[in-house]
Amino acid sequence: MTALTFRDATPADIATIVGLSHAGDARGTDTPPLDPATLADPRYRAAFDEILADPNHRLIVAERDGEVVGTLQISFIPGMPNFGMKRGLLENVHIRADQRGSGLGTQMVQWAIERCREASCGLVQLTSNKRRLDAHRFYEKLGFTKSHEGFKLLL
Repeated sequence: MTALTFRDATPADIATIVGLSHAGDARGTDTPPLDPATLADPRYRAAFDEILADPNHRLIVAERDGEVVGTLQISFIPGMPNFGMKRGLLENVHIRADQRGSGLGTQMVQWAIERCREASCGLVQLTSNKRRLDAHRFYEKLGFTKSHEGFKLLL
């Protein structure tokens, strides 16, 4: 197995990141196809620029043999509990469907955990859609535990 390389995303990666996110949609086969015309929507670039401008956020792509096969966002969150312990939040973790089960997702998440350690985080957390049972098993295999119930309010 070829090892992954990791780098901060560039604007040229936006379409690939959106595509990976869409492919990992929790609706699975019920997910409507991604309309390529939407990839030029300026909101994607605005979100990318906002992430890039904040040193507490990193948008990462994972490459294998020069080809992007995964993506994730790491956010470093300062907090007051536990004597000001910082948390690492992993968001939008996706590996290309044809690469799942190859160990690349494990490499990607372990790499992100190490970045959180380097940033002096005391814990790493993430959320996963309740429908994504394979993802839950994957995260549990990596040592994550289901410790909280998540809530969302769409605005």
